[in-house]
Formats: sequence, C-alpha cells, structure tokens
Amino acid sequence: MNDSSARKFAAEFLGTLFLVAAVVGSGIMAERLSGGNSALALLANTIATGAALAALILTFGPISGGHFNPAVTFADALEDGVSWARAAQYMSAQILGGTAGACIAHLMFGLPIVSISHHVRSGPAQVFSEFVATFGLLCVIWGCSRACASTVPFAVGSYIVAAYWFTASTSFANPAVAIARSMSNTFSGIRPADVPYFVFAQFGGAAAATILFRWLAPGIEANAKEVVLPRVHSA
Repeated sequence: MNDSSARKFAAEFLGTLFLVAAVVGSGIMAERLSGGNSALALLANTIATGAALAALILTFGPISGGHFNPAVTFADALEDGVSWARAAQYMSAQILGGTAGACIAHLMFGLPIVSISHHVRSGPAQVFSEFVATFGLLCVIWGCSRACASTVPFAVGSYIVAAYWFTASTSFANPAVAIARSMSNTFSGIRPADVPYFVFAQFGGAAAATILFRWLAPGIEANAKEVVLPRVHSA
C-alpha cells in the first residue's frame, strides 16, 4: 500500500470510526437522559448522527471521498469511480473503523468493550426499509454530486436525519454501521442474526439507485465531483 492509498485507508477508517462512535455514543447518552421517552431518545440520536455525518464528510471527503459506507463504495465501483481493488481496501477500512467506533463509544460510557446486541430488528418490513433507505441515500448522493458537489455533505446528513424517522428500521443504510451496531447491546444495537438481511438489502438498494441514475442522469460519472464519490486519482 503506497502513501496515497494509506492516507485514503486511514481517512475511511477514521471517518467510519467517528460515525459509529456518534451513532452508538449518542444512543447511549440519549437513552440515559430521556427518562424512558423513546421518541426523545431517537430524536437526540438522529440529530447527533446527521450532524456528525455532514462534518465527517467535510473533513475526510477531500482525502478519500468520504464514503464511510461499503454500499456507497460498491456503487462507486459499479460506475468505475474507484477500482474494485480500491473498493476492497475502503470496505475493509470501513468495517474495521466501525468496529473500533463501537468499542470506543462503550469505553467512553463505562460499558464492556463489546456487548453483543439482543435488539431484534427482523421481518420483511424492516428489511424493505433498509432497501428504501439505502436507495434514497444513493439517489441523494448521485444527484447532488452531479449538480453541486459542495452540497453533498449537508444533503446526506439531512437525508439520514429524515430517514431515521420515515423508515421502520431507523435507516442504518450502511453495512459497516450495521455490523458495528451488532456489537452494542444498547439503544442503537441490532441482533447479529438480523445483520445479513440488512446488508443484503443495503447493497440491493445501492445497486438499484445506481442503475436508475444511469438512465435518469446519463453522463453522471463524467460530472460527479471529488467529494463523496471520488473521481480523481482514485484508481
């Protein structure tokens, strides 16, 4: 791995680490402070996640593209934005970073480093919600990256805030985050047995949105900018 690849790997690792730390940590804090009010806890978790995501894309986007999500990397590889070899590096960094982020959140709140989740998130409605959530996320990314790349961090953060509330699954929309959250028996957790179904739906949603935008906005790969879907020096 050369210096450029190492920097991109580190950016994806750190970005996903802080994203998961924000998701899990804010969930723990929200649950402790909400007095049993689940709606209030979800609102706090939502705001923290959306704000952190926008800030992290702005921070690490110029280095790696700010994917922090294997489904986003997969979609970019489908459009030749990154090579499949680079995509494999990104996905490894994202999964490792997400796992580390969950562990760090636990340490900050005095919990066991790893606590396997018992939070059931199963059934067709939940799985379909993940397809819809990820489909919408990739639509936002593809559309905004073509029209005005500088808006992508804010559009993505805003979409995730909304999708927390309009999907039955609370919009994981990210395989690395789903895997990491299975290691956290807290407010934001997911039972490990449910993760494969979520991941399958997430990759399916990403692929469907990418195929749609090949028709909806032809030439998008030539117009998309560096932030979120890297196009320059990404091979």
